[in-house]
Amino acid sequence: MSTPRTQYPAPGKLNLMLRVVGRRADGYHLLQTVLRLIDYGDTLRFQVRNDSVIARVNEVEGVPAAEDLAVRAALLLQRATGTRLGADIALEKRLPLGGGLGGGSSDAATVLLALNHLWATGLERARLLELGLELGADVPFFINGENALAEGIGERLQPLGLPPAWYLVLTPPVAVPTARIFAHPELKRDSKPIKMQRFSGEQAGNDLEAVVCREYPAVAKHLEWLRRSAPAWVTGSGACVFASFETEKAAREVWGRAPAGMQGFVARGLARHPLQELAC
Repeated sequence: MSTPRTQYPAPGKLNLMLRVVGRRADGYHLLQTVLRLIDYGDTLRFQVRNDSVIARVNEVEGVPAAEDLAVRAALLLQRATGTRLGADIALEKRLPLGGGLGGGSSDAATVLLALNHLWATGLERARLLELGLELGADVPFFINGENALAEGIGERLQPLGLPPAWYLVLTPPVAVPTARIFAHPELKRDSKPIKMQRFSGEQAGNDLEAVVCREYPAVAKHLEWLRRSAPAWVTGSGACVFASFETEKAAREVWGRAPAGMQGFVARGLARHPLQELAC
């Protein structure tokens, strides 16, 4: 017999490439981005309840329970399925808020995957993807569970095979609001879409980076330091910056030279989401 799962991972992501290729009439930006899962993230634990109550049972600094995407995801799944079950949710937060690593979106995806399983509500992947998109543009990526080229507002996913890699991710001590970056008048919004069958380092880059670094000097400082050792980029709308390495040893050698007080971590790129088997 298999051992019942007691905790559910919510891995982070990196944007290996991000281009803003236009804007819809409703104000949403059209993107083209390569998304990579990493083996560093948050952890969620669940206790199924019989009284329909959804409750986060621990405090998370900077994330009130009422605004937590994890709680919102549970409530959305509950409404969509009509289940009378509830859940206590414990969230161990490692991914920094406003870091561009997809923490809230990944938490929401893990809740949908885990509670669909624990509640035995039986929704198929296609329906979970629809629910995920209601919560945020990155949520479907985590539900789908594969590295991908994402287009549109993030909902059009093309699986993308990526080679093994290790990443040094620096976490500047700032939180960057995504909405502020996308609303900035100097944001580049007219990149040409590129056709992609496979990703290469020459395609790396981030159209949001210039605005993020201008508005948040701490991000620019961390990026400048990392680029002394390797090509490096902002992920998402920031604040985190990263560089790719072929081996863990190479990544840790650079990390070992970091100035005192600089925060970050080394992570391995994943081929797929560790909960991918829960989405049918």
